[in-house]
Amino acid sequence: MHIELDDLTRPPVHQLLEEHLANMHELSPPEQVFALDLTKLRALNITFWTVWNEGILLGCGALKELSPTHGEIKSMRTPVARRGKGAGRAVLEHIITVARQRGYMRVSLETGTHAAFKPAHSLYSSKGFVEAGPFGDYLPNPHSVFMAIELVGNAPAITI
Repeated sequence: MHIELDDLTRPPVHQLLEEHLANMHELSPPEQVFALDLTKLRALNITFWTVWNEGILLGCGALKELSPTHGEIKSMRTPVARRGKGAGRAVLEHIITVARQRGYMRVSLETGTHAAFKPAHSLYSSKGFVEAGPFGDYLPNPHSVFMAIELVGNAPAITI
């Protein structure tokens, strides 16, 4: 398994992102879906990675710079047929490592409240993320869980 910086041009990546957006719309009201489409993921303040094994796409994830000290995790996804192979954990660990290298003090994320999001909540919690309030332009809503990890100061160390 390897992680690579991705330019968002390959068809398997497009298919995975389409699966992601469709699933988010199945699980949350349209006005509460904050997943980014292909065009928005190409923004200059977003870095996007994919996870591969022998030419097979196992997952993806992105890091959006909100400020010089604050990043946001976006578009974490593993194809339904490829789950359980560690790709989600690998890309999350990679994103946290990059955030530390960039000098971010905090990394935040927004995810859903539907039962289908519980495995994601568990993954994030296992890496030190805790529930936190809304950040950036987000507003409180019953369909969102906001989580964050502090990367400096008294924050617990992350084992990668």
